[in-house]
Amino acid sequence: MLLSACANFSGIHSTARSNNPDDYASASSLPGQGGTWPSTSWVSGIGGSQLQQLVDEALAGNPNLQAAAARISASRAMVEAAGATSKPQVGASLSATRERFSENSIYPPPFGGMYVTDYETALNFSYDLDFWGKHSAQLRSAISQSKAAEAEHYAARLALSAGIAKAWLQLGRQYAQLDLTNQQLVLRDKLDKLTQQRFAAGLDTQSENQQSRQQVAGLRAEQAQWQEAIALTRNQLAALMGQGPDRGLKIPVPTLPADSAIALPDQLPLGLLGRRPDVVAARWQVEAAQSDIKVAKTEFYPDVNLSAMIGFSSLSFSQFLNHSSKVVGIGPAIHLPIFEGGALRAQLKGRVAAYDGAVATYNQALNDAFHEVADSVQSLQSAATQGKNQQTAVEAAERGMKLAEQRQQVGTANMLQVVSTQIAWLAQRKAELDVRARRADLRVNLIKSLGGGFDASAEGISPAEPASANASPQVSSAN
Repeated sequence: MLLSACANFSGIHSTARSNNPDDYASASSLPGQGGTWPSTSWVSGIGGSQLQQLVDEALAGNPNLQAAAARISASRAMVEAAGATSKPQVGASLSATRERFSENSIYPPPFGGMYVTDYETALNFSYDLDFWGKHSAQLRSAISQSKAAEAEHYAARLALSAGIAKAWLQLGRQYAQLDLTNQQLVLRDKLDKLTQQRFAAGLDTQSENQQSRQQVAGLRAEQAQWQEAIALTRNQLAALMGQGPDRGLKIPVPTLPADSAIALPDQLPLGLLGRRPDVVAARWQVEAAQSDIKVAKTEFYPDVNLSAMIGFSSLSFSQFLNHSSKVVGIGPAIHLPIFEGGALRAQLKGRVAAYDGAVATYNQALNDAFHEVADSVQSLQSAATQGKNQQTAVEAAERGMKLAEQRQQVGTANMLQVVSTQIAWLAQRKAELDVRARRADLRVNLIKSLGGGFDASAEGISPAEPASANASPQVSSAN
């Protein structure tokens, strides 16, 4: 009767539901291919020891990663603090207070108007009888937050490693493109001189002469663009490593890796739950929010605290520690909310709303995971087809170049035609280089979307799987 008349949380509940990986239809788009999940050594598989060294340096010096590590330390401290609330609290006190008794209060003469010193010492004990599980729920919330912070740290490491790898590959592409552009420019200069000679001899018109100069100028502009891109990418790598721009100048010229296919692992949907650090972090945030609701609900129930003390109190220092000066106290303290203006219900509504938000964030993280994997797989398949077609184009251009050289040797073609076919061959090689670099970049994307070797079980932070589709939400309005 008494509890039912007090503050209650009737009608406050959540209808949010965490999605299950099996809810996402992906068997056709992402069929299992018997592959393995990426390993933690994927960086060296992309760029060898050179790239691994850059990533290791970045992991040690990047400020964002250091901030993520600090959040782990803070969350672990919160776990310790939450665990301490469930244990008995013991404290000691010692005081000496000089005071004057009022002549018009409870102390009659001769004590009224006297100055005395009150000596007190005590050993205090208190223990919160956690009948409703408040402290255990606070501890579960703190642990969940700590595990979420650990997963977020892994997510930050993965994002940084992938960012370094992608920038490194981009730098390799830019240097290779600059080299091919330089080769084209040499041939264009040669072609321009031939065109000027033909124009002077009356074999070409002013139009051909100006067109040749235009193409030379265009290549010089492209050359400057690649030089700028190289400088900016070096700056980007230095910043990712937490260093000044001069560090970027010391990075050796990368070599693009050979193409390598990645087979998708079996049981992909379920595996993403424990392999993607961002999904794991979001899931732990759901667990923390659920525990926070439990904490808010315990505020509606009586809080029972047991306290005790033993010590000495005396107005005379000479008798301070005598047995007759001993004081003892023990007893329970009960707090029961009856009318609090709706504050407790508002607090619970806020916790339920936070839970709904955490569930939505988790569902979005899971949705993004499938989206990113599907995009990476589709783009890799398309890039493979483009690569085959572009290789055919390169081979055809090379055959045309060799035929022109053979014809020039027997006098059926001039040097102008030979140089033109050489320039065309280099143009096809530049296009092929772009496709190859894109495939390497997409490979990094796929590795990242598959978690980059992260395994929540191995790290000891594997979250609970969401309830099945037919299960009711765990957060309800129990009375």
